[in-house]
Amino acid sequence: MPVQRRMLAALTTAATAVALALVPHPAASAPTDCSFTSSGLVPLNDLGTGTYQGIQGGLYPNGSNSRPAAHESAGQNLAQNAVLPRNAAGQVDLVNGKIVLISIGMSNTTQEFQKFISTVGTWGGKNPKLVLVDGAQGGKDASTWANPNDATWSVLATRLSNAGVTPAQVQAVWLKEQFVGDNLGAFPAGAHTLRNALADIVRNGRAKYPNLAVGYVASRIYTYNPVRSAGAYQQGFAVKKLIQDQINGDSTLSYGAGGVAPWLSWGPYLWADGLGSDNVVGGTPGRSDGLEWKCTDLQSDRVHPSTAGQQKVADLMLAQFSTDPTATPWFNN
Repeated sequence: MPVQRRMLAALTTAATAVALALVPHPAASAPTDCSFTSSGLVPLNDLGTGTYQGIQGGLYPNGSNSRPAAHESAGQNLAQNAVLPRNAAGQVDLVNGKIVLISIGMSNTTQEFQKFISTVGTWGGKNPKLVLVDGAQGGKDASTWANPNDATWSVLATRLSNAGVTPAQVQAVWLKEQFVGDNLGAFPAGAHTLRNALADIVRNGRAKYPNLAVGYVASRIYTYNPVRSAGAYQQGFAVKKLIQDQINGDSTLSYGAGGVAPWLSWGPYLWADGLGSDNVVGGTPGRSDGLEWKCTDLQSDRVHPSTAGQQKVADLMLAQFSTDPTATPWFNN
């Protein structure tokens, strides 16, 4: 098994064992209808070279779950040489500078990133120069963030100011977005439309934050709402295409010096089927690495994560950021 795939499996398994808001959301009580225990869909990392409606699986090109060597090397180089403590004007200041990691996204994103912030706060291994700022906002789907003039960006600007940091210090982003209602329409055209919105978002981010060097794009978690299930799953294909296009040299997603976007990676892939031990006696996990989304991981609307679900995402994120070689140079103490 390739090194990156072994690392991904190890990270997810460890974080799942650990796991085993700014905006008001539906009540945090458990869903009353937990009947949609399995969608029957195969997670991208389990699908591999297999296909879903004619589109190949895997997180990266050719059905692989490992970042290609050249993309991996580029990410590590940026982590070591570009993501550095900077002063308010964006100049490197190893003594007093800051590194800012922001989140961009919707309601699920802000819930999960807020839990991530609190989890990192008690972890003890964070780089003291790293500042986490939650920019995600409830009710703000991909179409809003894709507009560089939308008020979402002004809200994020205010949050940066309140945190005592500047746009020039923003160097990493955690992005998790979807269209409202998980409504993508026909596949794969709808996933491609979402891919284009995600591309607009990362370009907007690079334009507003000139030192934004690296970006980690996450997928939706499982939903116990059958009407939204297919769209939640297909969102992962939009992320896959976005990252794959950058790997394949799409000039509209160029990164590094003179680039128009940050370097992009999965961060992490969160979708797994819903078949869990609290739903079916003797049920198997929703993913081969052990990740599953139990009904109790969702709120009463069967879409937003409960406190347990938020913690599960936060643990998976911490497992990645604290061990991924494209993040450890700037994330860890």
